[in-house]
Amino acid sequence: MRYWMAAAALTALVAGTGVAHAQSTAVEGRVDRLEREMRAVQRKVFPGGAGQTIEPQIVPETSIEAPGTPAGTPLADLTQRVAALESQVQTLTGQVEQDGYRLKQLEDGFAAYKRATDARLKALEDASTNVGASNGGDPVIAPVDLGEAPARPTRPTRPAAEEKPAKPTGTRAQQVAAIEKPNGGDPAEDGYLYGFRLWSAKLYPEARRELEAVATKYPQHRRASYAQNLLGRAYLDGGAPSLAAVAFYENYKKNPNGERAPDSLYYLAQALTKLKKPASEVCKVYTELDQLYGERLSAEMKAGVAEGRVAQKCK
Repeated sequence: MRYWMAAAALTALVAGTGVAHAQSTAVEGRVDRLEREMRAVQRKVFPGGAGQTIEPQIVPETSIEAPGTPAGTPLADLTQRVAALESQVQTLTGQVEQDGYRLKQLEDGFAAYKRATDARLKALEDASTNVGASNGGDPVIAPVDLGEAPARPTRPTRPAAEEKPAKPTGTRAQQVAAIEKPNGGDPAEDGYLYGFRLWSAKLYPEARRELEAVATKYPQHRRASYAQNLLGRAYLDGGAPSLAAVAFYENYKKNPNGERAPDSLYYLAQALTKLKKPASEVCKVYTELDQLYGERLSAEMKAGVAEGRVAQKCK
């Protein structure tokens, strides 16, 4: 009888141990799988590695349990590890989703900015093409803000070589051919005088090519200031005040001691007036002209400045 009872108890203990072992094996499998997934997620979220991974939430107990406290079973420990890993996976999943959403917002914002920029550039190109066609195909520079632009220059006295010639007649080509090209041995001087004669004949596109060539090739020559200033006059008289303002401003800014720097300031004010710029900008030009070149201005130029200041209601 006793033998039978002992055998039954042993059989029950073995069966219970087998069930516990099976449960422990199943939980360990889940833990291993979760830990592998956790490491894969950490490698994806934190490709830098060291120092960026999330520390485990389960740490060894450091406190000494009081005597008589029963130790936790392996199954309970594994269950706790599973719960901690699942919590960490949920946290990382949320971070990945947030990062993906932020990246999508950045991509959408950049795409919208690119579309808007492309549209603005296309509109500017179309406007430049239309204006260029209306100006006889000459290159067009977009009007610039000349808020720091200076004042106007004095009207220079013309040397004998710059006296206006009789206006030629005939076709365009015949008119250009009728303008005599100087040949004095100084390319800068000859180029400027030829450009002046073309401008006097109101052949403005041809004059601009000659004058711009002189100002570009011979920036240190005395006639560079003359050529750049007359280039602005050719634009202004040709109905392109925006380009004229650019030419006048560059002549004054790049060569303020040039003989035609005051003239460029004087005509810059006229160009700004034609562009319907605010009176404050035009008055700024007149003021700078008076301050820098007042003693060099002729009586005629001083009278023109005074009239301009009255017209613009300068203080």
